[in-house]
Formats: sequence, C-alpha cells, structure tokens
Amino acid sequence: MSTGRSIARDRAALLFANATFYRAFADKDVSLMNALWAEREPVTCLHPGWPPVEGRDAVLQSWHAILTGPASPDIECLHARAGIHQDTGIVICYERIAQDYLLATNIFIRSGDGWLIVHHQSGAAPEPGETPPQPRRRLN
Repeated sequence: MSTGRSIARDRAALLFANATFYRAFADKDVSLMNALWAEREPVTCLHPGWPPVEGRDAVLQSWHAILTGPASPDIECLHARAGIHQDTGIVICYERIAQDYLLATNIFIRSGDGWLIVHHQSGAAPEPGETPPQPRRRLN
C-alpha cells in the first residue's frame, strides 16, 4: 500500500528536524526549542546526570534552565542516523560537548507540523570513529 510519501523525503525531513533541535540547543534558542516538542503527546527527557523529566511543562522548563544557565554547553551533532517506523522517527547521533562525547537517541512523531520530538536521551560515549559502525543485520 503506497502512502504517497517518499522514504528519502521523510528521512530528510526527520534529519532536518533533528538538526533543528541541535540548532536550537547550540543557539540557546528557547522559543525554537519549545516549538520542536510535541504538544498533544506525552514527552520525556533523560538529560545526563538528571532524574527522568516527564511532561511537556517539566521538559520545557529543563531546557529553559539548560539554555539560559551560565554553564550552557556548546554542542555539535555528529553522525546522525535516522529510522522511520510508520509515524515514529528515531534518530541516533553523537553529541560533542567540548572534548566529551555523548550518544543520543531522539524520538519524533509525525504531525501536521512535520516531525516533533517526544523523547531525548543522551549519555556518555567513547569518541566516534571517522566512519560510524555499520548496523548489524542480526541481533543474535
């Protein structure tokens, strides 16, 4: 059954939404960050070293604190890879903050406004290689 959507176009739009998330983070743009999060779906965020943050208001308050705080980090997204499962998009990428690396998972949902984020999680990771590892075909 064809939905009339192009897989390549969907993946490009998803990666653009992910890049916009990191642009909002890097530019410390609270308004843009707020616009990227879903309003009608439950949202969650797992910032490194924080307890889980649940609910849109709490998530947006956490981002406001990070983006406006005196220690707001400079961040760069590297090696983003996207997967789409119907109306859910998952992006896995590295985050570089100073000389440290984190591995992040960002989950988006498709809406009338494009892809909106519903979950962000990042945690410590080793430095990525020049070429990200290829996914394995089998889990076991």
